[in-house]
Amino acid sequence: RGAPQAGSSLLLQKALVLLHVTASVVVGKTLMVLFPNAMKRHILKQGEKSRMNQNPKFSYENWGPTFFSFQYLLFVLKVKWKRLEDEAYEGRPAPNTPVVTSQGDVRHLFDFMRGQSSSL
Repeated sequence: RGAPQAGSSLLLQKALVLLHVTASVVVGKTLMVLFPNAMKRHILKQGEKSRMNQNPKFSYENWGPTFFSFQYLLFVLKVKWKRLEDEAYEGRPAPNTPVVTSQGDVRHLFDFMRGQSSSL
């Protein structure tokens, strides 16, 4: 009885994420067209928080124009939708969340619980 409700709730959450991300991309793209220099400064300022501006081979001209593109929209949707599926709820099964090992391999939490790997 609880499963259909959980499925419809996830579908509603995904629809809301789609609306939010789409609106953000439309507004961002519009601002990039109308105010390119101001948006470049804003995006670079945001990049300082993640330290991506510190790599001299990673210049704004290479990645800045990709912000608010259709590929950007699809990537952000994929990440945000995946995060919705990774949420844990009391009394419900835990999600089998993907993790990356120290060797760079993508595994899932249940792989480690079943003893298929000895370490992260």
